Formats: sequence, C-alpha cells, structure tokens
Amino acid sequence: MAIELQFELERGEFRLRLDTQFPATGVTALFGRSGSGKTSLLRCIAGLEPGVRGRLRVNGDTWQDDTHCLPAHRRPLGYVFQEGRLFPHLSVRGNLEYGYRRIPPGQRRVHPEEVVELLGLGTLLRRRSDELSGGQRQRVAIARALLTSPRLLLMDEPLAALDAASKAEILPYLERLHGELSIPVLFVSHVMDEITRLADHMLLLEHGQLLAAGPLQELLTRGDLPLARADEAVSLVEAVVERHDDADHLSILGLNGMQLHLPRQQLAPGKRVRLGIHARDVSIALTPPVGISMLNCLAATVREVHAETRPGEVLVTLDLGGQALLARLTRRSVRSLGLRAGMPVHALIKSVALIEGR
Repeated sequence: MAIELQFELERGEFRLRLDTQFPATGVTALFGRSGSGKTSLLRCIAGLEPGVRGRLRVNGDTWQDDTHCLPAHRRPLGYVFQEGRLFPHLSVRGNLEYGYRRIPPGQRRVHPEEVVELLGLGTLLRRRSDELSGGQRQRVAIARALLTSPRLLLMDEPLAALDAASKAEILPYLERLHGELSIPVLFVSHVMDEITRLADHMLLLEHGQLLAAGPLQELLTRGDLPLARADEAVSLVEAVVERHDDADHLSILGLNGMQLHLPRQQLAPGKRVRLGIHARDVSIALTPPVGISMLNCLAATVREVHAETRPGEVLVTLDLGGQALLARLTRRSVRSLGLRAGMPVHALIKSVALIEGR
C-alpha cells in the first residue's frame, strides 16, 4: 500500500524533480524551507499543474503516466488550503452537503454524521461561515474534504493562518483523524511542533528535490540532515504509561525496561505515547550521577559522534534500546568524556514533552 510519484516541473527558474513514494496510511509530512516546492508538489498530485511530466500511482491505480492523465476533477482526493474557503452563502450543513453530494452513493465511504462527530461540528451546523472562528472554519473545510470520500487528503499548511488559540483548538481534532480514519494524509507545514505531533513519515524537500524520505523518527535524528542540526532539533521516542505517582504529581513511563518521569498526565496505564526530547535538554554522564535534581537518567550507548554543527558544538546520537536520542554537547565535553561509537553512557534528560497519545 503506497503512493508512488515521479514528477518533473519547470516554472521560470524553479525546477521540481522528484521520484519517491510514501505510505498509503497515516500522516506523511511534507517539509522544507519556503520555495522548496511543497505546494507545487501538492498541485502536481492534485492535477492542477498542466506542465508537469511524470507518473502518479495510488495503491496500484495509475492516475497519471506518459499515456494517461486523470483531470483534476476526477482525482479522488480532498484538498484543504491555508484558509477554509467555505461557500459564504451556505450554512455549515450546506457546505458539508456540497462535498457529500459530489460523490455517487455507491462510492461514499465517509458519511456526514461521522465527520460531524469526529470534528465536533454538531453545534455549528446552522451557522454561516462568517459566524465561525478561524479554527471552526478549518474544521468545516476538513469535514467537507473528507465527505468526498477521498483516497488521499492533501493539507497545505492548514494551521498557518490561525492564531495560537485556534491552533490549540484544532490540533486535537487532527489527531483524531490520524487515529480514526484510514485515509492517508499528505500534510504540509513549516512548524516542527505540528509535524512531530501529527506525522508518522516525512518527505524532506530542498530546492525542488527530495533530500530524504522515511519514518519521521528516523529522519529527525539523522546527523547528515538539517533537521538534526537545527536549533530546535528534537528526538521522538515511544514509551508506555506504567503508573501515576499522585503524591508527587508525576506519571511514570516505561521505555525499554527503564523509566521516565513526567508531570502528571491524564492517560490510562498501558497507553502507548510519543515523547519529544530536544537535543539541548540532554546531557551525558559516564556513570549514574548522585545528588542531582534530574529524575530522568537512562542507560544508553553512543551510536555516533558527528562533526561539529557549529563552532565548538557537537551532535551526538545515542541508542536507547533501539530508539535514537540526540544530544547537543560542547566540543570540550565530548573530548573530556572521550565519547566514541559503542561506548556505554547515561543520558540525563532535563525535559520531556508529551507529544501524542497513540
């Protein structure tokens, strides 16, 4: 089950050249700097770029190749833009019915009552679009796209036009889409916090070309990619909620036979969660330290010591029982500890953020 694409597009001085595939399940993030070709790629997939050459196959069905090209209106996909683009003369219900009526009854796989519940729209159905907040409009736009029963959902920076409060409102609904629908999503964003919260896979673009593709956790910790060298470099690790310490208001999570402590979370024991740990919040010790305030000290192995990311600063990749963890250290610390690949160490983690409950 995969979405395979190979595109070539020239527009002025810009050239898009890609040949890759991504899973036909879950959320794939499309990430890169402004001008890297993210929106152009979405338009190619949607059939909105008449000058594009190449091929597109979705789960074995050919949408485009050298001899065959489905026009945009016949491609079974949904497209959500930065702004809701609702029909202003219609109510929320009318906007939803518009998307639903476009699909023949025998091809409908998503139904109004399902998306109304999924996106929390029950109290909004009679409102007009100009009576909605930005976050509410985006939820309606997503619901309308889903009611076309798409085989692929394209989302072009759907949170970019929202303020912080509206983003906080809509993100839980996007997480529900991830967990409850089987429709693959290609999600464009330039905000890493959004990507680490929602995505499973990533396509990393630079100057119209594919720099890397693969599971999100893997790409975030690859020392040869700009993601790991960025100021906000983050590792994603998975853990399981073991128990809660109500006396100290802590949650205890299990990670490969070790324990992590977080501020108390409203999660049931046994729940698998995703955690984000910034490279700047990880220190390394050769032996377990005593007399310190940090609660999280995990046995690890040095996987790789990278070249300096900037003068005097070195990135180190650690192995936590098969999961990668980045640490950003000074050159002096790396030298004084004698860090090298294969060396057993202890990772001291200052801060752990709960990214997502799975």
